[in-house]
Amino acid sequence: MDKIRDTARELFYREGIRAVGVDEIVTKAGVTKPSLYRSFGSKDELAVAVLRESEIGFWARWDEAMADHAGDPRAQLLAFFDRLAERSSKEDYRGCTLTNAAVEFPEHDHPARQVAEAHKRDLRARLRAKAVELGAANPDRLGDSLTLLVEGAYASSQLFGKGGPSGSVGHAAAALIDVALRPR
Repeated sequence: MDKIRDTARELFYREGIRAVGVDEIVTKAGVTKPSLYRSFGSKDELAVAVLRESEIGFWARWDEAMADHAGDPRAQLLAFFDRLAERSSKEDYRGCTLTNAAVEFPEHDHPARQVAEAHKRDLRARLRAKAVELGAANPDRLGDSLTLLVEGAYASSQLFGKGGPSGSVGHAAAALIDVALRPR
């Protein structure tokens, strides 16, 4: 099961979920179709498993940034965005698996799209909550602006690659936070 999921994760990330067939997954994983279907009832179920694994990794990175700066929401957010800048500036980075799935599956009832949408709603809620902790005058606006920065980093990393604007997402987040906290 791990070999199938690991192979699918790599292929889905590099080529896209729709572009990769079950035959390619089983061939590269060195397994049979029946073994894939015993572990995952369908390609969609396999895609959901891969996306959930990606989500776990994302929240682990989030939690690490929060734990490293406990009690300081500004430092927590800046650590998260600085790490995003570093991650999204790597040579082989191809954006967020969950964002890619949302773009790839415009049908809101598709299981992969549902996982991606739920994750993005959770991220938005967490960023808005951090904006409340910061004491922003309009925490929803700041949270939404930070959400846009995250998604912009994912998109620009695919367009510009290493050395592109996604490497500046930490600076942009700091500027947004500073403006949101400025007395009026």
